[in-house]
Amino acid sequence: MTVYDELVARGLIAQVTNEDEIKKMINEGKAIFYIGFDPTADSLHVGHFMALCLMKRLQMAGNKPIALLGGGTAMIGDPSGRTDMRKMMTREDIEHNIECFKKQMSRFIDFSDGKAMMVNNADWLLDLNYVELLREVGACFSVNNMLRAECYKQRMEKGLSFLEFNYMIMQSYDFYVLFQKYGCNMQFGGNDQWSNMLGGTELIRRKLGKDAHAMTITLLLNSEGKKMGKTQSGAVWLDPNKTSPFDFYQYWRNVADDDVMKCIRMLTFLPLEEIDAMDSWEGSQLNKAKEILAYELTKLVHGKEEAEKAQQAAKALFGGGTDDANMPACRLTEADLRDGRIDILGLLVKAGLAGSRSEARRNVQQGGVTVDGEKVTDIAASYGLDDFGPDGKVLRRGKKKFIKVVTG
Repeated sequence: MTVYDELVARGLIAQVTNEDEIKKMINEGKAIFYIGFDPTADSLHVGHFMALCLMKRLQMAGNKPIALLGGGTAMIGDPSGRTDMRKMMTREDIEHNIECFKKQMSRFIDFSDGKAMMVNNADWLLDLNYVELLREVGACFSVNNMLRAECYKQRMEKGLSFLEFNYMIMQSYDFYVLFQKYGCNMQFGGNDQWSNMLGGTELIRRKLGKDAHAMTITLLLNSEGKKMGKTQSGAVWLDPNKTSPFDFYQYWRNVADDDVMKCIRMLTFLPLEEIDAMDSWEGSQLNKAKEILAYELTKLVHGKEEAEKAQQAAKALFGGGTDDANMPACRLTEADLRDGRIDILGLLVKAGLAGSRSEARRNVQQGGVTVDGEKVTDIAASYGLDDFGPDGKVLRRGKKKFIKVVTG
């Protein structure tokens, strides 16, 4: 199976331009491709995960990735998939986020010896002369065509700022610069980026002639992948200080039954033959598939040691094991007590299992809170440091939220 055929078999390709030429370049390791990442937070999240895995996969086949950090486009904001305008960011915030992205990307992509590049579009976007841009680039875009793009249509009723309207032009210009400066001949992005990507391909052809080789390709479900970065409790980050390796493991362990094989196929590096053999798994076997998915992705992001710790902790809590040394923990001190005690509501808030005392009250009243397996129904129940003993106690809210409370 060729490299391109494997991408298709894993469900990663949605639509392409010039498929025969794209296939040839990827299979021969001649693709110099870019994927853009706007630094809107100080960590990548699981919504970026598919793109990083794809870059790694293609690099392993000899192709050259360019990680484009959107220091310039982040100052505008992409309207795709949004119902309102993104909060404006300062240059200082953007630069800080870029430095965080660089460290995380290096875990996935080998940037040594020219095998990959990391560039910042602020280097060319922030110095553009507005009138010159309008004459040289704006003339290549039809407003009629832009308004037909899905990324703009979905925002027209709610309101689309002129600032955001420029995003397609900025992203298209990125490909134009990368093509000329670094020989970038291919761009990847999610389905929600298709119109922007076609704009880049068309700009290159309009400016450099029809024979200019520039190709676009989109990732299946990458727009859904962005949604995967959010859960009811917030974002799932790749930074272990924002989402612990255990919580990261549990996120994947709890994916829906209908999604588990799709995620294994798209995101892991397990051989397709092994994955195909799992396609017929049902019932309890799907739980095994989820454990495989969670372990493989935690290993990829946080390393083998952390993946094994997370797996052991999960088995201790959910599988009847006794080794709870690797469970996430909350340390209770005298400063957290009032008159030497802390009530169950305060304990839930302290442990991060409830966002407020009122939320904690509802959890207790609904019967969803236990301490070391014993249900707590009294909202006035309280604890002293000695109640947790030398080994601590497991505080649980619902079936999937828990933490080990320790003292000292």
